[in-house]
Amino acid sequence: MSSSASRSGWYVLGFLSLGALLADQCSKYAIEKLTPAGTVRVIVPGLLNLVHTNNPGVAFGLFADSGTPWLAPLLIAFSVGVIALLAWLLATGRAGGRLAQCGIALILGGAVGNVFDRVLRHSVTDFIDFYLGSHHWYTFNIADAAIVAGAGLVILELFRDWRHPSHEQA
Repeated sequence: MSSSASRSGWYVLGFLSLGALLADQCSKYAIEKLTPAGTVRVIVPGLLNLVHTNNPGVAFGLFADSGTPWLAPLLIAFSVGVIALLAWLLATGRAGGRLAQCGIALILGGAVGNVFDRVLRHSVTDFIDFYLGSHHWYTFNIADAAIVAGAGLVILELFRDWRHPSHEQA
């Protein structure tokens, strides 16, 4: 791969990470400034609401009510470790093929967005509420969506590679 092709690949990955981070932080800023906590705005009846919530716990609100003073520092430390691992995977070329690289870049941007919240506010701002009838999914944000989409790309590449085994069999 030529140096300019490698550089353009880094630009794409950087754009994905930075784009996820900026979209996340801008959307959270808008929600925090324009919508009081606890407010529910129906966007698509029976499907989508905007709900301004703050989650001091982890995914799905786990440990949100724990009250332990060590939760936020522990979550921040763990997240920084994951961010370092993801950055290392991308920087060393160990992130897999193009789909996995893009997926890891999205996960990286989302993880940084949520860590910013934990460092600045000691909780993560969530606001997207998808539901069907009375069945609601956990409220989430753009960072969470980037993490899920990134994980989906990584899994997609794993399945693609699984369906096309290497021809380097001995």
